[in-house]
Amino acid sequence: MKYMIPIAMGCAMLAACSNQDNEAEQPAILEAGPEATITQVDDIPDAVRSAALAEIPGMVISEAERKERDGMVFYDVEGTWPDGSEVELDMLEENGAYVVVEVQRDLAWADVPETARAAAPSGLFTPVRVIESLQQDGTVIYELFQYGNPKKPSAEIAVKDGKAKLLTERWKY
Repeated sequence: MKYMIPIAMGCAMLAACSNQDNEAEQPAILEAGPEATITQVDDIPDAVRSAALAEIPGMVISEAERKERDGMVFYDVEGTWPDGSEVELDMLEENGAYVVVEVQRDLAWADVPETARAAAPSGLFTPVRVIESLQQDGTVIYELFQYGNPKKPSAEIAVKDGKAKLLTERWKY
């Protein structure tokens, strides 16, 4: 009897690891996109700070990164909404000015709208992280990350005008 509990715990741990291994072995829908050159920014340029605060008045900025990818210069500005919830703004440099192109937040998979969940790749993998990205044209992109691949989304779903579509190419931002 005294060996039954350790054996049962070992089987449960093995099953959990097996599920994670299976998740990690699942193929991604999207191919890896171009790599970005990332620079941590200690002094956020005034134009970037002003654009962030114009988008979200009262935002508390915690950090920023400058990224270069495909000839575009971005700033990722992280912080919190006035209510304390986390937010990230992706800004693109256009003719010397900074324009917010995405407002992002993390969501639990269960909190993603059913329309988007229904468009997800059935049986391929269960997302362990979801980033919701509101675009300036009203499109919402859901970036789905799978176990073992925390840096790049393995699939993306676009929702616009109530219609969801699984993307076959990585979203431009």
